[in-house]
Amino acid sequence: MIAIIPPTRTTPPSPSLLPGARVALRSPSSRGLLDGAWWPHSRDLTVELPELVDVLDPLWGRITRVAVNPMLWPVVPRKVTVGQRVVKTGWFTPELDPHTLLLLSYGTRRFDLLVIPPETSTACADRLMVAACAPDGPRLSATDLVAAETARLRGAAVIDRPQIAQSPQSPQIPQDSREYAGGATSTHVGPTVAGR
Repeated sequence: MIAIIPPTRTTPPSPSLLPGARVALRSPSSRGLLDGAWWPHSRDLTVELPELVDVLDPLWGRITRVAVNPMLWPVVPRKVTVGQRVVKTGWFTPELDPHTLLLLSYGTRRFDLLVIPPETSTACADRLMVAACAPDGPRLSATDLVAAETARLRGAAVIDRPQIAQSPQSPQIPQDSREYAGGATSTHVGPTVAGR
């Protein structure tokens, strides 16, 4: 089961108008490395975590601790205020996948979410959310899922070169065989996951 809460926004709202977090969760009966995916609106944990915890508390029990890898976050606060309480936050560099958010609930249950970079395009984020919530569980780590999506984009982004007029003497070579023979027929552009 995938629940995306709610639709994406293109401009940051004022803090009082923050809608629910963009999150997709896999079915509790599913297995895998990840429990879902989270697509924050920014890299500011003090703004993003309260929004996420508000959505997850009723589903997973009271979230008490959050850990991230600081590679994707410019500032990792020691605690974040969520309503009238405090959620402790921390970071682990080698132990935690850079694209994973680790959450601990009141009952000491652990949950792992794929963190989709905020600048990711909607289409890419949708594909990553579906992959992270696969019924059999993703076979790849969070960073591997993001890398696979980036590689997919690189293969899909093709810009044709201008056609070069052939002289009557030059042999006609089928498009596909030129690529295998070392003559590329197109230029591959490698965008980031954000599709920039």
